Amino acid sequence: MAIPEGLDRIDLRGIAAHGHHGVFEDERRNGQTFIADVSLGLDLGPAAREHDLTKTVHYGVLAQQIHDAIVSDPVDLIETVALRMVDLCLAEEAVRWASVTVHKPEAPIAVTFQDVAVTIERSKL
Repeated sequence: MAIPEGLDRIDLRGIAAHGHHGVFEDERRNGQTFIADVSLGLDLGPAAREHDLTKTVHYGVLAQQIHDAIVSDPVDLIETVALRMVDLCLAEEAVRWASVTVHKPEAPIAVTFQDVAVTIERSKL
């Protein structure tokens, strides 16, 4: 799914934190690094024309919320973490579309790999 036509975009990339998500006991006990990339689709025109932060997204606040979603409430699946983050994004009044990718570069995979990630996209449209 691509950003719906007519919407502008805000991207937050590389929000990293130490979380304890995973199905294995070692993952829950020791934790690991998770990295989130967030894209938001919204109309930035009103905020830009009126110089009004309330008509856009305060990305510093959202970045902290995404970080907190990584470090709190451990769950088995990164899919659950990604959905939690998408819900946070869509709770922002101005946001019409959101895409969240959660990376788990230290996943317990037996072969050499660079990254594993899940992406969830949702729209209010």
